[in-house]
Amino acid sequence: MKDNSQSITAPEDRISHAQKFIYGLGSLTNNLLYAAITGMLIVLNLGLGMNPALVGLLGALPRLVDAITDPLMGYISDKTKSRWGRRRPYIFIGAIASGIVFALLWQLPVGKSDDFYFWYFLIGSIIFYLAYTIFATPWVALGYELTPDYHERTRLMGVHNFMGQIAWLIAPWFLWFMKSEQFEGDMVAGASTLAYIVGGFTILLGILPAIFLQERSKIGLKESKPVEQEAVDETPKRSIKESVLDFLNGFVITVKFKPFLQLCAATFLVFNGFIMVSSFQSYVVIYYVFGGDQTLGAEYIGWAGMVTAISTFCVILMVTKLSEKIGKRRAFFTTTGVSIFGFALKWFFYTPEYPMLLLVPSVFVAFGLGGLFTLMGSMVADVCDADELRTNERREGLFGSIYWWVVKLGMAAAIAAGGYLLNATGFDVDLGSAQSDEAILLMRLFDIGVPLICSAIAIWIIYFYPITEAKANEVRQQLEQRRGKMN
Repeated sequence: MKDNSQSITAPEDRISHAQKFIYGLGSLTNNLLYAAITGMLIVLNLGLGMNPALVGLLGALPRLVDAITDPLMGYISDKTKSRWGRRRPYIFIGAIASGIVFALLWQLPVGKSDDFYFWYFLIGSIIFYLAYTIFATPWVALGYELTPDYHERTRLMGVHNFMGQIAWLIAPWFLWFMKSEQFEGDMVAGASTLAYIVGGFTILLGILPAIFLQERSKIGLKESKPVEQEAVDETPKRSIKESVLDFLNGFVITVKFKPFLQLCAATFLVFNGFIMVSSFQSYVVIYYVFGGDQTLGAEYIGWAGMVTAISTFCVILMVTKLSEKIGKRRAFFTTTGVSIFGFALKWFFYTPEYPMLLLVPSVFVAFGLGGLFTLMGSMVADVCDADELRTNERREGLFGSIYWWVVKLGMAAAIAAGGYLLNATGFDVDLGSAQSDEAILLMRLFDIGVPLICSAIAIWIIYFYPITEAKANEVRQQLEQRRGKMN
């Protein structure tokens, strides 16, 4: 299976720098909202004294709603017909609704019981995630259809991923802002002000993709039905039962498409292998490299995070060019392979004798996630074309929503599994710096071994991924012969 990378992007398939920037603003908005809703939860514990177990539930329970709302919103977006397009009306409404609901969610009354805060925040969070889904799911789908070109898709996803990373430079300062002197130590007041800022930011920038980006439309679509799909009622009006059955049918067709499953599985392994042991790095640094010194360990962990973030920006720029030279599959092999090398370096560079060396593996580890979400978004767009060739339908909304639902579901599972792994090492917080040699050894092995093995399996899965550049171009030619070009 070869990755032939020889085609040149036609002028009509190019997305202007301004359009890429505007789509990237959606990524910045999307990531900042996610970082804020998760990172600000600490206020419920430190600011309101809420039980940490209940805070944990509030972080997890509303996300279960995504299991239903994300694919459903993707389906609704796919089926929408309006003078403004399939995606843009929802992006516009969703950005405004998300900003307003987020700002109101954090106007927390003081002096209430844990039960009050739990139900107030649970109901408010569910409403927020509904609004967030209305914005995010069509925005993701819009990116898949902005261009039909194999390489231009990767360039777009590179800009999207690059700008989205800015949110992760801002988010670590949220706690500092909420505890700043202007609020006199009142974290609840700090959260209230921060929520207004994030909410306003969401509205102002989130609506821009809806206003300035133009959806491509299908022309000359023939009515022939594919062999792989049973006939579906195409009448303008459907009963609720028919709509539900059509949604379920589309959902099943989507999740059974093998190339899409390969992308989901690889993403699940690379991303969640990293997330599963992300806390282990902190424990290894504190208890192995610095002998239990939490203050010094936290400082170096912060520096390692900064190195990773800066390196990720560089990787995104590199992987876009690399994909043009050797194809998306080989670019994935390369970036994931470099991250495997970075994980292995931890064994040698996490050392009490030379603590500064722990910054070195961060540079290489950044290749994993930096390459992953730049390439996978572009590859999902290619999958949407291959699916249309099979089914004669466009399902960017369903593909995008299910893909990101897998990521979010996997993240929740990975965080939970990480806690069990930490317990399995025998770590005991009461022992402080006197952790057993076995516990330290197991923490180091899990920190290195889990993401390394997961990434290696992901490379093996993508080795069998069938959509190379040549295949993608062939699919596009067949689609345009059948239903005309999209403009």
